[in-house]
Amino acid sequence: MRVIYVDVLIAVNVFIDFMLIVCTRKFLHIKVKYIRMILGSILGGILSLVALLPSIIFPVNIAVDIISAALIIFASFGICSIKTFIKRIAVYFSLAFSFCGIMLGIYTAFKPKGMAIYNDIVYFNISPVLLIILTVICYYIQYIIRRLTKGEDGYDICNIEVIIKENSYSFPAKVDTGCNLKEPFSGDYVIVVENLLIDNYSPSDNNSRIIPFESLGGCGIIRGFKPDEIKIDGEKKDNSIYIGICNNVLKGDIKALIPSELAYKN
Repeated sequence: MRVIYVDVLIAVNVFIDFMLIVCTRKFLHIKVKYIRMILGSILGGILSLVALLPSIIFPVNIAVDIISAALIIFASFGICSIKTFIKRIAVYFSLAFSFCGIMLGIYTAFKPKGMAIYNDIVYFNISPVLLIILTVICYYIQYIIRRLTKGEDGYDICNIEVIIKENSYSFPAKVDTGCNLKEPFSGDYVIVVENLLIDNYSPSDNNSRIIPFESLGGCGIIRGFKPDEIKIDGEKKDNSIYIGICNNVLKGDIKALIPSELAYKN
């Protein structure tokens, strides 16, 4: 019977969970302080003590994994909408399972001493250097998978929610590093949206701005306005972002553009 050292079990899983939380934050562009992610990883280390329980049947094991993921996500990223919370859990859960799968592959191929998996919890009684190397390998494998599974054009996507007069509109927006459109007087960034995504909403004259733009296709103007509320990937933003309305300009399935400065802002 293999001996499990509790301190090693917790320390290893604190480190692994921190890497998974960082990956989740990066993939979803979540703005959060590192202290929260550290607290979430510590909670993950404590929850890893489930490895000390007798072998759990598969359905119960999955339920425990989902509950643990929900607790870690809540501790790491705080309160958000139910839809966003479920999305964060799904991403974290997928990363955790892919990590576990990679570790199983490494274990099968190389049989490193001191490595084991109990109730979906990874345990290493190995040197810290080897642990770091294995985790970094997993991180980059997941990074490559993410790059290969982006949209067909290889771009990032943000989920935008706009609230206008108690009406809510949600749509994906392409992150465009070349889109630096700003309202000329305030300098606030502009998210360019096809009018059909907001039900052809027409802002009043006192709530709209004329915003000039330049592109490879030429110059022109669009009409912009500030919505009552805007969220990017579930995170509520302050009232300093304009929505720029266009008609039949953006090609492809994505009908909105967001400046990368907004998408990746910390």
